[in-house]
Amino acid sequence: MIVVFLGPPGVGKGTQARRLCQLLAVPHLSTGDMLRQARGAGTPLGRHVAEFLDQGRLVPDEVVVSVVQQRLRQPDCRTGCLLDGFPRTLVQAQALEEMLAAEGHCIDRVLELTLAEEQLVSRMLQRAQRENRADDTPDTIQRRLDVYREQTAPLVARYAANSLLRTVDGGGTPDEVFARITACVGKGSVG
Repeated sequence: MIVVFLGPPGVGKGTQARRLCQLLAVPHLSTGDMLRQARGAGTPLGRHVAEFLDQGRLVPDEVVVSVVQQRLRQPDCRTGCLLDGFPRTLVQAQALEEMLAAEGHCIDRVLELTLAEEQLVSRMLQRAQRENRADDTPDTIQRRLDVYREQTAPLVARYAANSLLRTVDGGGTPDEVFARITACVGKGSVG
């Protein structure tokens, strides 16, 4: 099963994606994690990516598409995966569909997690303190939310038109959110 997680920064995609991956027995492909690891490693790609991440801007499509394409070719992705943070733009969505079609696959479900903006900001500020994340400052958070609205939100209409989209309320306890998610992928509620 190939699942795409959409939602603004701070909505809990990463937390819920890890749980859903365990349930579905597929790898969790977090572009944010992959790009932060590259930045931390200090590779040429990492230094290039750092310029964007540190300013709350999206990494260029061609860079992200290349990273994801390499990861999708790994053997553990043959039975499916959960894409967390990709696609983020219409260009990336088109590239993903082409990559999958070339391998005889398609997206099975798109889950959009939603939450009120003030709750998103609060969560990200708490995460910044807890995880010492330099990319979660008040200014950067606002830029990331603006970028999401401008560039990623249009994907919701694209996937809704293809009947792939399910919208999930990201509020409440992690268990409550996960129960809503599992209902959307037809796996029932698990703890």
